[in-house]
Amino acid sequence: MEKLNQNRKIKPVSDTLMVPDNSINGVEMVKDFDKDGNLRRLPRDEKKENNQLISGDKHGDLFSNIFSNFYRQLKNPVYFSFLKVSENDAVHSAKDFGQHVDQTSPEQKKKLKEYELLPKDTNQLKNQNTMENNTENQEYRFQPEQIDWKTMEKFGLNQEKLEKMNAMDSLLRGFKTNTLIPITIDLGTAVSRMDVRLSLQTGDTGDVAVHLHGIRKEPNLNLKFLGHEFTEEDKKNLRESGNMGRVVDLINPKTDEIIPSVISRDRLTNELVAYRAEYMKIPDEIKGIKLDDQQKQTLFEGKPLYLEGMTSKKGEPFDATVQFNADKRYVEFIFNNNQSQQQTHQQDQSNQPLQNNNGEVPRVFRGQELDDKQYEKFKAGETVYVDGLTDSKGKAYQGYITFNKETSKTEFSFTNPNKLKEKAQTSEDHKTQKAVNSDGRTNEATRNVKEPLEPKQQQPANKQQEAQQKKPVKSRGRKI
Repeated sequence: MEKLNQNRKIKPVSDTLMVPDNSINGVEMVKDFDKDGNLRRLPRDEKKENNQLISGDKHGDLFSNIFSNFYRQLKNPVYFSFLKVSENDAVHSAKDFGQHVDQTSPEQKKKLKEYELLPKDTNQLKNQNTMENNTENQEYRFQPEQIDWKTMEKFGLNQEKLEKMNAMDSLLRGFKTNTLIPITIDLGTAVSRMDVRLSLQTGDTGDVAVHLHGIRKEPNLNLKFLGHEFTEEDKKNLRESGNMGRVVDLINPKTDEIIPSVISRDRLTNELVAYRAEYMKIPDEIKGIKLDDQQKQTLFEGKPLYLEGMTSKKGEPFDATVQFNADKRYVEFIFNNNQSQQQTHQQDQSNQPLQNNNGEVPRVFRGQELDDKQYEKFKAGETVYVDGLTDSKGKAYQGYITFNKETSKTEFSFTNPNKLKEKAQTSEDHKTQKAVNSDGRTNEATRNVKEPLEPKQQQPANKQQEAQQKKPVKSRGRKI
């Protein structure tokens, strides 16, 4: 008897799922569901046996797996709704609920509402469970008609503009826009123009509000963030990689709830962003590398993880550091500043060395081979224009490369560095002209020249000016 009591004490009480079926005007217990997602039910008078009904752990993720198969029925509660009761009270509750359904008085319907499991509860669970690294699989959280377009118009925006900017998709999925959006705020007496990231958030009243995320010069890491005080290591990580690199307890300012979270810096706006650790999703495989439990745990803790031997979309091997980003809500690639410019533009491609190991001048730059004329100039240390380069999204770009013989490295620039030198030299050449003609100063070499100086002129320009310069100045003696 003592052993039996122990077993009873150890066994947890689970919840049983019940369904009032409007087609039969009664309540039945849910047994399971078939391959097509249709519910299989038991009459409320039938005795419940082990494993005969759908039940769930109170402390577990109760309905996230169950509803994945008949979620389409849950979204259409015309025929029935769901009730959740204790396992021990299932049969008794079914009979009691059945009487309420049969009699259908307003007071009894109100009692059923206390046990009803609403579809919106499972929507939240569903959104959490489908949060994956590839945000393309994320279903829309909002609909265009929920957006306050009158407010958007005050910012100079409308649905057509946002669609042309490819901003609608991320907005409707519940994320911030991928790029900065230029807006105009007209206050009547003043007009302000700025670049922001937009997001949609549900307010306390259930209305969808537009949030503006403006650009900050830098994040204020000297102040507490949701109760967390940044260490010097935290500040360094946020400034350099954008991710703090660990899970910390944050305090919800509205509820005072303590929430373990990771923190990242929005690299476009410098805004600090927190994300619940319990919502983090770590993939089983990254670019062909299957993660073991220890590697996954490292990422779950918010730490960076260096992976070798990954394979890009083009089939090329590459190495990189990966880390969970709270702003993006997925595991991202992080490349060091010492790595090539190509890695910055092409995160999914292999490392492309900027010079050979033996110090020889490379002929291929980011997959683009230099022709003979370009290569000769490049070897001589001259700047070469390179076209036909392609970034990770397939978009073409171009730039200028120069081989630095001292460091044996290739330097890349989107603007011609020689033009910058010429511009600086041009400013120097015009200095004398401006000083004499505009500022009224004297240049000894052209002191007696009457005409205004030409650009770059620092000496007499012709024989006439030479004669003027050599002409002695008459002494004005005192008359006797």
